[in-house]
Amino acid sequence: MNYDDNNIFAKILRGEIPCAKIVEDADTLSFMDAFPQSKGHCLVIPRAKARNLLDCPPEVAATLIKATQRLAKAVDKALKPDGLRVMQFNGAPSGQSVFHIHFHIMPIYEGVPLRGHAAQQNMADMTELKALADQIRAAL
Repeated sequence: MNYDDNNIFAKILRGEIPCAKIVEDADTLSFMDAFPQSKGHCLVIPRAKARNLLDCPPEVAATLIKATQRLAKAVDKALKPDGLRVMQFNGAPSGQSVFHIHFHIMPIYEGVPLRGHAAQQNMADMTELKALADQIRAAL
């Protein structure tokens, strides 16, 4: 399948849709998930165009996983969850809903159930997301 230049992450990369940015560089962007399943749920995406891991060039995948690991460590340090879930989906049947490769970093807190996926909840408050982004960025 072809990459869709109008997917929401492509629009975020172009600055057409706002996000609570955590950190960005020439190759990647990380930001808070607008529909978080847990406190601190964030995403890491490459600037390169790829639908998922299966069509992602190896050098992009390598850069992306390095950025994901760096951010996961910052989330762990800043928010002190009981665990971290790092996820990446390939294709709609697996749960992928935005067709631009991305990794989810989801803090897990014992005894706190995860909220539903984006379609099952309202968008989070941007002020709260920006405060969490600031907290995580400070731990980088």
